[in-house]
Amino acid sequence: MKLSIVDISPVSEGVTRTQALHNTIKLAQKAEELGYTRFWVAEHHSAASVAGRAPEIMIAAIAAKTKSILVGSGSVLLNHYSSYKVAEVFSTLEEIYPNRIDLGIGRATTGPISDIALQQDRSKRFHSNSNEQLAELLAWLENSFPSDHAFSTIPIYSVESKPNAYLLGSSIWSSDAAALLGLRYVFAGFINQLGAPSITENYFKKFNPSTAATSVETPELIMSVHAVCADTEMEARRLLAPVTYMYKNLGKGKLDEKLFHPENAIELLGYIPELVKYDPETKLIPKFIAGTQEMVKEQLDQIAKDYNVEEFIIQDVITDFDARLHSYELLSEFIE
Repeated sequence: MKLSIVDISPVSEGVTRTQALHNTIKLAQKAEELGYTRFWVAEHHSAASVAGRAPEIMIAAIAAKTKSILVGSGSVLLNHYSSYKVAEVFSTLEEIYPNRIDLGIGRATTGPISDIALQQDRSKRFHSNSNEQLAELLAWLENSFPSDHAFSTIPIYSVESKPNAYLLGSSIWSSDAAALLGLRYVFAGFINQLGAPSITENYFKKFNPSTAATSVETPELIMSVHAVCADTEMEARRLLAPVTYMYKNLGKGKLDEKLFHPENAIELLGYIPELVKYDPETKLIPKFIAGTQEMVKEQLDQIAKDYNVEEFIIQDVITDFDARLHSYELLSEFIE
């Protein structure tokens, strides 16, 4: 199978935001060495536990420190920005690093205050037209506006190669949009476990082939999962404690804490997280796929078979950086 990584630059106890960002670069270098296909960086705002907020900056930094691995956004939140500006930024990255840039596109709210702070026009309630924005973005990248369209007079000048376009999501809208436009689709399996079977099936069913440079002729589904691999089952459970507690805080709208070390997180939780395994009958993907190498591989193999995917993008929020590297070393042995 193909394996890739999406990283949020986690900030834990005793780690500065600067260190968290440099850890992301180090992890990307290790991922390239281990044979991972692509390395993406996420966009989050207003969270003390996450340093990754500007994918375009991190992409440039990572690409400069690596040689061949694909580098991209997972994702850039298009609903907050000008499609024209996003097209220019990623075309520029492609000009500097031809055939290495992935443009992962998503839409998301970042919080009631930060949503407004990200907007230029604050005179009205936050609103986005995702279909229009996405169509415009692809038209900019392809320079394919009709000749009578005003935007056709200001093309995006770029090298011959184009960024690889991916639509990321966990909703029926993202599935429909990716299928209609013939885009590669990345489904966030750790976010919408219940919707995974029907939404991904919808993508395959409605897929519309496209010969555009940013699109594909046959459907390409990538599954994004949260995975942790360790030498023992108990160690994997221990490493899940910080992210388990983080999600508990997020559910309360609490964003002002760094990630805790496993021992402190376990004390705050009052328990060591249990492992939930993938169920082939229901096809419900666990929020966290964790365990020993054998346990994780068995689940990924079954998910790949059930969902017809050849590539997984792995997210993790392990607070011990050495343990993170070891997890990805263990996972890399699944790469074919």
